[in-house]
Formats: sequence, C-alpha cells, structure tokens
Amino acid sequence: MHILLVASAFNSLTQRVHVELRDHGHTVAVELALPERPLAEAVRRHAPDLVLAPMLRTAIPREVWAAYPCFIVHPGPFGDRGPSSLDWAIQRGADRWGVTVLQAVEDMDAGDVWASADCVVPPVGKSDLYRGEIADAALTAVLLAVERFASGTHAPRPQGPAHAEYTPVRIRPYLDQSVRRIDWDADSTETVLRKLRAADSQPGVLDVLCGAEWYLHGGHPEGGLRGAPGELLATRAGAICRATKDGAVWIPELRRRRAPGRPTTYKLPAVQALGDRLPSLPELAAPDSADPRRRTWTDIGYREEGSVGVLSFSFPGGAMSTTQCRRLLDAYRQACARPTSVLVLGGQRDFFANGIHLNVIEAAEDPAAESWANINALDDLVEAVLTTTDRLVVSAVAGNAAAGGMMLALAADEVWCRAGAVLNPHYRLMGLYGSEYWTYTLPRRVGAATADRLLGEALPMSAASARDLGLVDRVVDCGPGDFAAEVGRLAARLAALPGSPSRIAAKKAELERQECGEPLAAFRERELTRMRRTFDDPDAPYHALRRAFVHKRRPQSTPPHLGLAATTAARTAAGADRSTRARVTGTALEDLSRRPDGWYQES
Repeated sequence: MHILLVASAFNSLTQRVHVELRDHGHTVAVELALPERPLAEAVRRHAPDLVLAPMLRTAIPREVWAAYPCFIVHPGPFGDRGPSSLDWAIQRGADRWGVTVLQAVEDMDAGDVWASADCVVPPVGKSDLYRGEIADAALTAVLLAVERFASGTHAPRPQGPAHAEYTPVRIRPYLDQSVRRIDWDADSTETVLRKLRAADSQPGVLDVLCGAEWYLHGGHPEGGLRGAPGELLATRAGAICRATKDGAVWIPELRRRRAPGRPTTYKLPAVQALGDRLPSLPELAAPDSADPRRRTWTDIGYREEGSVGVLSFSFPGGAMSTTQCRRLLDAYRQACARPTSVLVLGGQRDFFANGIHLNVIEAAEDPAAESWANINALDDLVEAVLTTTDRLVVSAVAGNAAAGGMMLALAADEVWCRAGAVLNPHYRLMGLYGSEYWTYTLPRRVGAATADRLLGEALPMSAASARDLGLVDRVVDCGPGDFAAEVGRLAARLAALPGSPSRIAAKKAELERQECGEPLAAFRERELTRMRRTFDDPDAPYHALRRAFVHKRRPQSTPPHLGLAATTAARTAAGADRSTRARVTGTALEDLSRRPDGWYQES
C-alpha cells in the first residue's frame, strides 16, 4: 500500500513508523500538519491508500477523514482519551499502559479501534518511555492495524455501550502546571520523581529556583544526601541535586521561563543555565559503580564482569557537549587500562548519541568557536575508539542514534542494535559536511556508493535495514529494559570465543597497514577543513538551521525528501542497491542544507 504519515513533527515515533512500514514493503510519504498549509490539499496530492497519524497535536479535518481512511495512534489503552494520556499514566504511577490505533472521526480519540497493544511502565522519564516501551507497543498495534485494513475483511471494534465488550471511556484533561507543580515541603521523593518524569522532556515542571522561574527537566533519585526541602545540595556533571522532604533528586537540565515578547528559551545543563545565580555547592564525583548500596545518579558509569568491561553513558537528548565528550574520553581511557578483552560502549536504555550539543553551542558567546571545540572533542573520542588495538570494542546501541553519534558507534569493531532503534547516518539536514571520521568508517562498512546514498537521502533507517546493509552487525530483539542484560550475555560469549584473541591481533595489524597507507589523521583533517569553513561562515546554512532546531521553529513546509515527489527518483537512484530490504522513500529533490526548514525534530 501507499501510506501517508501525517504528523506535527518528524519525531522519533513518526520516524519509527516510517522505517518499519518501509521494511514491511509499503511505500511511505510524510506530510507535516502545518497551520499555513491546508492538509486536505496535501492529502489529495498524495492520493494515499491509508492516512496514518503517529503523532498529531491537531485534529484531522472532516474533509480528510471523510474522504480517506485515517488512523490515529493514541498513546493510551482502549477507552482512554485526551491530550495528556502518557503524562497522567506516569504521574499517577501506572505500572502498565498501552497504545491504541483508532479511526479518525469528529470527536477526538472516539473512533473505532483497529488494534491495541499494552506495555509495562518502568520508572523512567516520559520521553524515554515514549521512545521505548510505548514505541514498541505502537508498532505492534500499527502493523496489526495496517494488516487488518489491507485484508479488507476486518471489522474494527466500536467504542461505545452498544458493544458487547464495552469498556468505559476515560476522558483525561490536559495536564497543566497547576497539577504538575511540586510542593517541596509536602511531596515525597517518589512523588517528585513522578512529576518530573511525567513532564520530561516537554513541557517540564515550572518552579522557582534561585530567584527566577524555570522549567525543570529530568529527575533521578539520590539516596545519600539530605537537606531542607527545596534546598540545593550539590552538583554533578552539570546537574543539580535538590532536597525533598525525605531525600533528594538530581535534575540534569533547566529551561528559563519565557518572558513576554522575548525569544523562546531552550534546555541547558542545569549548572550552565543557572550561571551566576547558582550558590556555592560541592561538585560530587560519581560514586564507585561497584557499590550497589548507593542509590544515586551519574551520566557515565563503568562496571566489569569477568573479561568484559561496560562503559555506559546517558546524556539528555543524546546530545554530547564539549565537556561531556571530554569526560567520556577520560572514562574510556580509564576503561582501556583495565584487564578486559571486550569493552562495551553504551548498552543502557534510550539514546545512544546524536552528536554535538546544539543547545550548548547556541548558548555560547561564540557559537562558531564552541562548534569547533565540540566537534574536535567528539573526534578525539572517536579516534580513541578507532585506535584501540588491545581488545574488541562493541557499540551497544539501545536506542536512536544520529549524525556524529552514529559515527561514534561505527568506530567500534562491532555494532549491536536493539531492534527498536532508529538510525540517522547523515548530517545534511543540519547543513554540515560531517566529521567523526565518517569518510573512513562509513564506506568501509557499506561501500562508497551506498555511503553517498545514505548521506544524500538523509532518511532514517531501522536496525534491521542497517544490518542488511552491513552498517550494523547484530540486531538484539528485546525490550528496552532487557537490552543491558542481553548485551552483557553476548559480550561474555564474545570474550570466551577462541577466535577473539586472533581478531584482536588482526585489528592491530590492520590499523598499522592503514597508517602506512592513508593515516586516519588525513581523514580527520579533510573533514575538519570542510567543517571549519562552515562554522566560520556566519552566512552558512548551519547557523540558521541550528537556531531553528534549538528554538523548535516550525518549518515552512514539509521537507521534500519526506514527500511522495521524491519516491520515483529514489527508486531509480537505489535500483542498483539490492542489499537492503527497506523500500526507501527517496532522495531529496533539492539540497536541504540550503533551506532553513530542513530540520527534523526528535522527542
């Protein structure tokens, strides 16, 4: 079938649906629902067999759902309605939730149900849950709904008392700040955590801190520190620790409340956001990760199990600032000093990495200089991975990866991805040539022609399609919460293989041959020469694209590489590439690096 995705943004779930439907043999186009663009006209132009809305903040117009079958993906179980479904589930402490695919009708979320799937709700932030368990359930329901629709024989289940298995409807209101507000004197640590997690990453919890109003983003428990409720106790890795009535929580990011008539604000590491307002606080080092008694938070951790070392990291939004890259590089070097034969990089939940930290760059006094510092710090980390010759390195990609973060993963000897991960191995939508040794790592895995195609199309891909291309070595089919344990088991097996020592010797010999021919430094120099020109040019599209991304400006139109117009060109361009089972939407018909609306939003 030809399926049109209608979405408010090309966010993580829309991308996940996009890649999975392509993998299942459907042709897929995307149309963004924008105020200035009549949706009905766009749908008629696409002439789809089915319209599917994975993430839509506005109602589909009657003239669309009356003319075309339209399915809505609602992040709530059967009978649940309302715009804040997932927020309510987390704030009220639900241990199970679900996703429903229903037909669009006049009333929001009231149409017949084509499929539903349930899932567990672990104690994580909303955005992590949304990209993990909720996305998995959504794809189960979407694929079942599409299959049922294609059969032409399935009768969807009505929502209403006339049905024999009537489920009472629960209409949940918008969860506003009056309900999200934290009472630091009265709320327990668990209550505070639920409120923070229910608002992550949007809209945050509005609060007063250091004499100003801020939205708090992210929340992690701290078991050892105590203080007066609401008191700031310490900092760690850019986060602040704040006391509750019976404990404390770590808050990694803050966003200043927007003043009337002022520009939009954006998230920054909490310490950086507060700046001079922050009182003098102790900077606490990360605890020994081998001590299971300490309930605390850190964004970088290391553990060992026999011959396997696991260097885990988790940065908000997958972005890696200059400071974060340098800290991770220090931790990597320390891990390489340990007597292990396999080192796992990553291996936790959610994002692997998305490259340089655009918000921190935007906030810098000199964004060009900070861009340059950030890309060099990330290059240093990638270089360290590429030149590790005394052990096998595995990138364990639990969640989405993009741009420089994807190239960091490719620097390892093996790349293992959770089945639900969405990969974006390209830079063009941010107006960048790219670095992180991609001109070395990407062609050596997929060949020069396919590497050029992937960067030119600038489309997401599934872990399965990446494996078929040779971009990924192993797809781990498990839930988000099971990935770390499964990776640990596989890594132990890799370390025990009799052929692993010879692989380690061979990789050292291969690097020596490479250095005698075309040294890695030559790849880096060529890439950074291009990047430096972009950073130093105030008129380069990168700067406008970065600002649009950071300030979450709506695009003026749907980027053409996502639309139906690109499909024919893509099929022609990809005709020689039969190694992938995905049906690609297409190569962009114009260079989006020259357009200020060529960005995609991750949430």
